[in-house]
Amino acid sequence: MQPKSSAHYQREYRKRLREQGLVKKEVWILPENTAQLTAYEKELREPLGLRSTNGSTLMKGEQPMTDNMTRWTTTSLYEALCKADMFVGKRAEVELIDGVSPALHIVMFDYGDLPVFLTVSGEQIIVEAMLWSASEVKNVDRFNEAVLRTHKYFPLSTISLDHMDGDDCYHMFGALSSASSLQNVLFEIEVLASNVIQATEAYSEFLKESVAA
Repeated sequence: MQPKSSAHYQREYRKRLREQGLVKKEVWILPENTAQLTAYEKELREPLGLRSTNGSTLMKGEQPMTDNMTRWTTTSLYEALCKADMFVGKRAEVELIDGVSPALHIVMFDYGDLPVFLTVSGEQIIVEAMLWSASEVKNVDRFNEAVLRTHKYFPLSTISLDHMDGDDCYHMFGALSSASSLQNVLFEIEVLASNVIQATEAYSEFLKESVAA
């Protein structure tokens, strides 16, 4: 089965937000404040009575970030994520894909069931999601130029072009140290998912109608 592009998950994401009674509001901010806005947006989706009263934007049930003195492996990170609020609360699910190079397959229910993949390799953790294939872009040269000029507006994430199953595909990924705290890993996963949805909207004019619709 051919992988679905991020546009599909964006549509599912919007549909679920509308079903929750949420409305879209456009805001204008400095690019360096995007990550902070993402945290505030998450808090503002909660009813007034459930919001944090101490000014913190941590998700419910989470603890402040602490230093992790050892490096994660894929297996140890899987075990830790299974106990994290994001997964215990069924906002996402995680599966360990075992093999020579094990990986974690994460389904982000809050983002239209967007699939995210996480790998741990030595000193680095990579979190990534597929955007769309090059064949789904109207004009690859124009799109590549637009990405180079604007991808800095998506904090903590970068867009790459990779060969996959006989086709060139665009991915969005983030990287962090394998000694990062669990809270930093969770934040990276959440920000990446949010950035994929925002990138799909931002670059929709470059996609063929069958993808962007």
